[in-house]
Amino acid sequence: MYQKPYLSQAFLMIFLGLSTLLNAGWADTTSSHLDVMTLSDSLEIDFLHDSFEDNLDSLVGLWYVENAMGMYPDSGWTEEPDTVFPQFPDSVYIDRLERLPVQVDLTFNKFVRNYIRVYTGKRRELVQVVLGLSEYYFPIFDEIFDYHGIPLELKYCSIIESALNPRAVSRARATGIWQFMYGTGRMYGLTINSLVDERRDPVKSTHAAARFMKDLYSIYGDWTLVIAAYNCGPGNVNKAIRRSGGKKDFWDIYYYLPRETRGHLPAFIAATYTMNYHKEHLLYPKPIELPIPADTIMVNDNLHLEQVSTVLDIPIEMLRDINPQYKYDIIPGKEKPYALKIPVQYSMQFIELEDSIFAYKDSIYFNSKKVTRSPSYYTTSYVPKPPSSNMDKVTYTIKSGDNLGYIASWFHIRVSDLKYWNNIYGNTIRSGKKLIIYVPKDKLAYYSRVDQMSFAEKQRSVGKEVTQAEAPDMTVREADNQDYVMYQVRSGDTLWDIANKYPGVSDTDLIRLNGLSDGNKIIPGMIIKIKPK
Repeated sequence: MYQKPYLSQAFLMIFLGLSTLLNAGWADTTSSHLDVMTLSDSLEIDFLHDSFEDNLDSLVGLWYVENAMGMYPDSGWTEEPDTVFPQFPDSVYIDRLERLPVQVDLTFNKFVRNYIRVYTGKRRELVQVVLGLSEYYFPIFDEIFDYHGIPLELKYCSIIESALNPRAVSRARATGIWQFMYGTGRMYGLTINSLVDERRDPVKSTHAAARFMKDLYSIYGDWTLVIAAYNCGPGNVNKAIRRSGGKKDFWDIYYYLPRETRGHLPAFIAATYTMNYHKEHLLYPKPIELPIPADTIMVNDNLHLEQVSTVLDIPIEMLRDINPQYKYDIIPGKEKPYALKIPVQYSMQFIELEDSIFAYKDSIYFNSKKVTRSPSYYTTSYVPKPPSSNMDKVTYTIKSGDNLGYIASWFHIRVSDLKYWNNIYGNTIRSGKKLIIYVPKDKLAYYSRVDQMSFAEKQRSVGKEVTQAEAPDMTVREADNQDYVMYQVRSGDTLWDIANKYPGVSDTDLIRLNGLSDGNKIIPGMIIKIKPK
């Protein structure tokens, strides 16, 4: 890391005196000599600008950001930003910073002012993207920091470190939103191997960052030094303290710190200001359509994200962006359970189609010569078996609105068993067909009654209440063309729910038949055309 050569103290005093005369007329804000902006200081600010702008530029490669922006933003320096964007006197910045309820000392000087102008002027469009992302990430960070007893304002360090980009990689190979180096990440319990890098996992890396900050505070007892040490390491901060004669104030050791770290605290203070007063500068969050809420499914076998994407018809880019820790789209679940995040509306579909997902092109995605597997259709660790001698047979007649997941839950069996016993090789079932189901002999009388129950009674038998939107006997009206059914969307409906009420119909069929650009944006009262198969 580059560091500025040291001047003799006499020469430094002369140099600062001349600089003060040359810079007369530049607004005074504090009595510190740090208010004198030198050419070298300007280069240091540019150095951090480059790093911050690299992170901002890399954001536009993320699928959800591309969707939000619609096109690449055309952002560049304005000749006179003060005449275009709101700027304020130093006294206003000082007053606003003093009013923030924070533990970290938010000193104002020329460095801080310069960074405020970068955030509110030069890269306004992409800073608005960061504001949009913060609405997703900051509630996560706040909860974790509160749990570990870390000042909540330290979440703004993530903006300086990575611009909230979970895939950010620095020139020194620091990775993720919190820019962990390999050794530090492993020290704080993050899994890093050829397939998985939990430095890119927003939740796990935030827990690690909070523990790291807590350890640094136990060393220095000063949050500004924690911010510096987080960036350059405690070794460099300790060296700067020794060279300064034992001073333990950030601004007293400023010129003894590595060049990039010098700008880190001013950039943090400016980010804290910008995130709290962005409306005063006419900055507003870009709407980032991350899949909120999302469900977490624990995967206990090897799985490729493209298997999930193809079978469930979820854009692969979305899966990659909400599971950034999987470097090559592979979840190595055989090693240990790993978490897969999917949009919540697909979670039940994943459970129902789990066997098909794991089976889809598994011999292509995973080397079958090295991994022992069951016959190609069944690829999970569980293999269906013929019924045992203590089981007896009941029959169940499929009703309109049933699906394999429902039926399996009512009889407390696996979907894979149900398919195995009835030679079902897909996921389509037709009303009126009888299914053979094997149940324990001592519970034969109970399960024999299931066929006569209503949908609501069957759902209550497994502890689930039925809402009006879930009931399979909802009112529909026939279209003029008798080949179609017109369905009126009710509150709480999703396309997947609607499709499951009609044999052989998928949510993809409904999207195509009705010309929907986004299946998640159906509203109550909308009429959906359905063609049962």
